[in-house]
Amino acid sequence: MPPYPQGKELLVLLFAVGVLIFAVANRPSLRKLPAWRLLWASFCILLAGWTLGVLESLPWPGIMRVFERLCYAGSSLLLAVWCWAVFVSRREKSYDAGGHSS
Repeated sequence: MPPYPQGKELLVLLFAVGVLIFAVANRPSLRKLPAWRLLWASFCILLAGWTLGVLESLPWPGIMRVFERLCYAGSSLLLAVWCWAVFVSRREKSYDAGGHSS
C-alpha cells in the first residue's frame, strides 16, 4: 500500500464532491423524488466510503479499510431499500387501488 492515495481513488472522490455540490444546489428538485431521504443517505454514506478510501493511507489503514467496506455495504443496502420503496411498494399499491388481487 503506497503512503499516498491512489490517483483513481482521489479522482472518484473529486467527482463525488462535484455530484454533492450539484445535489445541494438542486436540493428542491431532489426533494421531489419519492423517498428522497433514503437516496440521499445512501449517497452520503457512499461518499464517506470514498473518503475513507482516500484516507486509508493515513495511520490505521486496516481500520479505515474495514469502515470503507462497511460504508459501501450500508450504502448498497439503503439503495436497495430505496429501489424497493419506489418501485415494488408503489406497484403493489397501484394493484390494490385497481382492484387486482395477487
